Amino acid sequence: MLGELEVTEWRDTVQLYTEEKTLLRYYLFEGLRYIWVDRKGAFCRVSVLNEDWSCKDLYGFQKGLSHLEQSFRRQIYGPNLIDVPVKPYIKLLIEEVLNPFYVFQFFSITLWMIDDYYVYAICILIISVLSISISLYETRKQSITLNNMARLVSDITIRRNSGAEESVSSVDLVPGNCVIIPQEGLLLPCDAALLAGECLVNESMLTGESVPVLKTPLPAGEGKYNSETERRHTLFCGTQIIQAKGGRPGGGGALAVVTSTGFFTAKGNLVSSILYPQPISFRFYQDAIKFLLILAFLGSIYSFVVLYISNELVIRSLDIVTIAVPPALPAAITTGTIYAQRRLKKKGIFCISPPRINVSGKVSLFCFDKTGTLTEEGLDVWGVVEGGPAGFSELVPEPRLLPPGPMLTGLACCHTVTLLQGHPLGDPLELKMVESTGWPEGDGTALDAEFGDHKVLAVMRPPTETVSSTCEAVAVVQRFPFSSALQRMSVVTVAQGGHSALAFIKGSPEMVASLCRADTVPLQFSSKLHNFSSEGLRVLALAYKRLDTVLLHRDEVEKDMEFLGLLMMKNLVKPESANVINILRLAHLRSVMVTGDNILTAVNVAKSCGMVGSNEKVIFVNATPYTAQSTPMLKFSLEDETHHDSTPTLVKSIIVLMRATVFARMTPDQKTQLVKELQKLNYRVGMCGDGANDCGALRAADVGVSLSEAEASVASPFTSKTEDISCVPLLIREGRCSLVTSFSLFRYMALYSLIQFCSVLILYTVKTGVADMQFLFCDIALVTVLAVVMGKGGPSDQLHSCRPPASLLALPVLGSLFIHTCMIVLGQLTALFITMSQDWFIPLNSTVFGAANLPNMEDTSVFSLSGFQYIIMAVVVTKGYPHKKPLYYNVIFLCLLFILFSVMALLVLYPGPFFSTVFQLYNMSDMGYKMLLIAVAALNFLICFVVEVMCS
Repeated sequence: MLGELEVTEWRDTVQLYTEEKTLLRYYLFEGLRYIWVDRKGAFCRVSVLNEDWSCKDLYGFQKGLSHLEQSFRRQIYGPNLIDVPVKPYIKLLIEEVLNPFYVFQFFSITLWMIDDYYVYAICILIISVLSISISLYETRKQSITLNNMARLVSDITIRRNSGAEESVSSVDLVPGNCVIIPQEGLLLPCDAALLAGECLVNESMLTGESVPVLKTPLPAGEGKYNSETERRHTLFCGTQIIQAKGGRPGGGGALAVVTSTGFFTAKGNLVSSILYPQPISFRFYQDAIKFLLILAFLGSIYSFVVLYISNELVIRSLDIVTIAVPPALPAAITTGTIYAQRRLKKKGIFCISPPRINVSGKVSLFCFDKTGTLTEEGLDVWGVVEGGPAGFSELVPEPRLLPPGPMLTGLACCHTVTLLQGHPLGDPLELKMVESTGWPEGDGTALDAEFGDHKVLAVMRPPTETVSSTCEAVAVVQRFPFSSALQRMSVVTVAQGGHSALAFIKGSPEMVASLCRADTVPLQFSSKLHNFSSEGLRVLALAYKRLDTVLLHRDEVEKDMEFLGLLMMKNLVKPESANVINILRLAHLRSVMVTGDNILTAVNVAKSCGMVGSNEKVIFVNATPYTAQSTPMLKFSLEDETHHDSTPTLVKSIIVLMRATVFARMTPDQKTQLVKELQKLNYRVGMCGDGANDCGALRAADVGVSLSEAEASVASPFTSKTEDISCVPLLIREGRCSLVTSFSLFRYMALYSLIQFCSVLILYTVKTGVADMQFLFCDIALVTVLAVVMGKGGPSDQLHSCRPPASLLALPVLGSLFIHTCMIVLGQLTALFITMSQDWFIPLNSTVFGAANLPNMEDTSVFSLSGFQYIIMAVVVTKGYPHKKPLYYNVIFLCLLFILFSVMALLVLYPGPFFSTVFQLYNMSDMGYKMLLIAVAALNFLICFVVEVMCS
């Protein structure tokens, strides 16, 4: 779409034009607006105008936009709508009919009409029309559903530059608008950076994480704003804000600045991924297209050679091409995936990308997050030790037993737990930590005056029995939330009256210790941490310092701290984890743990769940990054032994990737990078996590599984309601079953074409052809019905050590197809020669051709054998062990085989006047001859079955 818009003024950070009056040139592609940027000499996404905004710039928008400025930005950015087009039926019909599959189908129908195959052509036309009608209805229904899900229009309050507040439609929002978020929350219609107050947000639609997330104000620094790196300060479109507080007079509500609108938001990205999915690079699909082209080419060449002497060369040759290339093939090979998707849904695994099911059948390595995936989400407090220059104190089993002091106060205050209607909500670890102190949390509403008129976010009060001059209520007035990249969080607190400002920090021990004054960290720090981590405990460190003022940037707060001590939490391995890891190990599937936790804790969990054998020696590899003063190093060490330093090389890095089982202290970006590096080594990578800190890795993996209560999440193609990793072997088994089924169906449809192709060519050589009703019976009653039911067989109960093949052009596949084709031709020629050798055989009238020669003995004999061949090949190519249940579990398929075999036997032995007329069969009375035909079919089946077993 190309538009031109007249604008009279430019007021933004990027100067597009120097003229006072110019034309804005833009176009829309996949929902995104691209504008002409003169200084770049190219069309760029409209988001280029605000991609250089710093955090400080965003605070500049806090005063609000004028009506004129908003109107101008609205012209530039367009409406704030995620508008999924719902096309009218006539447009959908044109697009559907232009699909190559239907173009080929209608080409075939036209050809059959010219060739007087009226009955067959009309039946196929009716089926095609029904198929198109159903497809149009489903496509439009899905578009309407997605449109209803994506379209979000509501009234929202914004601040004007005059200071007044105004309610506007969310459609008119533009980047730079200052939005007022009410205390009771709302469903956010845009992406926005939080500037004042705190918001409790449900982001399950985006991440699959069911625990509400606390968002805090954006630091007002000079750094460039990025919604991903500043996730803890960004409110995303489509997420439900449950509660807002601390950003307005009286303590209610919050302030935010719009950063993205429309398809440029997080929700817009989700809708785009559904509307315009990334193509999957999978060998099976690539080989399928190549195979079809090969069939078409061979069919064309052979038909031209055989029919060279015919006067109807063009018509006959084109007719044979329509037979050689099965038009129903694309639909047939998706049936296995459809059945697998239904079975997965029944077991609580939801899929938003069905082609990924086949890909999961080829997974060779699975990555697992630790906390909440391999281990329980909740942790139990195991104990706490205070530390200082003199060393560590004795272990205290419960924090509530600590004497009043900074350590106890830090444990009670350093968290992001918030109250909703009197109930605490937040990270399970922090909930347990706060509970263990015995300090109840109070809402900060209307308590500002009690704490020196600071904006109170939460109040922590000691238990009534311990209230004293050394232990009093503390108010949290500033929070810097946990960041996986920073490995820490911090808070600023004040005592009653607004005095005694303290900063507390909590995070990974190594990170916290690095931010403390060296003289406050105990000398036994490393050995103590090693001992606790080796026992599989989750270890957190705490530190604090006194402040002169509470309004500080994070960098100023989190430095020169005083070390307080260590908090240990027991994170139990889920009961199912060890069994699943063992199943994957027996199936020769590599399991890898990817966690942000300490390496020793991670190794202990890896041993507990069987990733690392209890008797195996563990080599620790620590990487030091490149700096201006030092070169990067890999430090290798065996458990309890000395280090060996080595300069990393490409070979060493690859060896680490190929041999490592535990990757610890990984940030979310590093998890994503790890998945991509493993894919470069030709691994088909699966990733299983809870969606909280591993969204990027889940999306990057070939198969991403998010453990979530939501039915679908943008975090990954698969979502499991069962919150343990037992879904992984189930998904792989279903993927292998689906891949094997798709493989079988592809080969069956190819063999069906070859059977019909051979029948037609053999009969053309004797100046006759296949009757319309014979075509119809074989295509509909035999092949289509068998193909639909063939894929119903479920997956094997065991995960086998070998993976199914994914290449249709592999030598065993092509070899078996070639031998089967030879057996097909040999069988049909045998039937024809047996017929021609009979004493009662009557030769054809050589003066006429095709349908005018029907019924005749040649056609009847070839049709009789080819009918059995369609049934035979359905059995031969249907795979069971090791990836599918044996054939006898598919009861419907077995019953259908018996019925169709009986029908074919009836047509050969006792066709009767009715069937002889309908199918244009020549009634031959020699029962011995008929039994011989059935014997030839049985021999054909036996040879093909043995060949298939040998090729497998």
